[in-house]
Amino acid sequence: MHCGNLRKTKMAAACGRSLLKVGRAVLDSHPGTVTSLYRRAYGTGCTGGTGARFGLRVGGSRALGCAFLLGGGLGLYHTAKLYWVQQHLAQDHCKVSDRGLRLTLYQYKTCPFCSKVRAFLDYHGLAYDIVEVNPVMRQEIKWSAYRKVPILMVDEDLQLNDSTVIISSLKSYLVSKEKKMSDILGCYPEMKSVNERGKAVTEYNNKYWLMLSEADTTLAYPEKGMQKEEMKWRQWADDWLVHLISPNVYRTTGEALASFDYIVREGKFGSFEGFFAKYVGAAAMFVIAKRLKSRHNLQDDVRQDLYKAVNDWVAAIGKKRKFMGGDCPNLADLAVFGVLRVMEGLQAFDDMMSNTKVKNWYRRMVTATRDHQGQKQAASNNKPSAL
Repeated sequence: MHCGNLRKTKMAAACGRSLLKVGRAVLDSHPGTVTSLYRRAYGTGCTGGTGARFGLRVGGSRALGCAFLLGGGLGLYHTAKLYWVQQHLAQDHCKVSDRGLRLTLYQYKTCPFCSKVRAFLDYHGLAYDIVEVNPVMRQEIKWSAYRKVPILMVDEDLQLNDSTVIISSLKSYLVSKEKKMSDILGCYPEMKSVNERGKAVTEYNNKYWLMLSEADTTLAYPEKGMQKEEMKWRQWADDWLVHLISPNVYRTTGEALASFDYIVREGKFGSFEGFFAKYVGAAAMFVIAKRLKSRHNLQDDVRQDLYKAVNDWVAAIGKKRKFMGGDCPNLADLAVFGVLRVMEGLQAFDDMMSNTKVKNWYRRMVTATRDHQGQKQAASNNKPSAL
């Protein structure tokens, strides 16, 4: 049993206790208090800050409170049993990736930014533990001043924030033969500011750059223009493509329900708790999706924006390349794939595959990440040449 699983068990116990507290708070609160619990979903920033308030009657509030109490109690019971078994069977062993890194990813499974990081880790064959964060209470990351996901912990003491910084740092580390991860991370300083809506935001300088020597840069980008193209489309995935996901997966009430049905199945919900999470969460995100459509100036039929974006991406790759990186995916391929992948199993994904030219590229990306082709490519490049 990995030590990551033990950490997850302890965090699950904390979540169970939190559910009990939330249940008591809901039962004692006014109806409007409940709405704030559903302002987090897997669409835009994965911060929990985007949302809309909507009314619930007192009866619904009390039922939801009971659901939290029941779910928390059952969760604590099962967690206690599981923790006892793990304490007696566990060995002090964590997954170790190439070059000795122990990696733990704190995530929401349906978050596109987290999916980007997983795509990178899987493609390069890097072993990592996952801690699924409860999007309501976020107890699993209460130790962190940075309250967004993904967070990647390296060797349990070095914290990497922001999906793009995580990927750039790890790629720099894998290509470089000399630099330490802590030294590389220092090249991406935090910049705190307040955006036009009065919200405090944290940005990172240089986050689309790799911190490499001239020789390593030539190795990573052997052809002119490759680095500039990769950076352009990585930023495009963050600044545009990702904002098309929520308006499309929550486009109608039916699609919103289907999306939250998936979230509930993949999450850790009891039967009553999951019922309320699905229907109340779906209603909230349907409203939020409409606001996002207006904020990002999307068409009334948001599918058309999605189709155009995906076809623009395929056109940029062209007919002569398998990937934007050529014969192998580059960081832009992995970013776009990670964002689009969160729609799998939903109507928006099926429509995209049927109405755009992305299918062949997408299937190649599925194979590349599943088979850890980046790890195999690196091993091949490091083989000594024949005399």
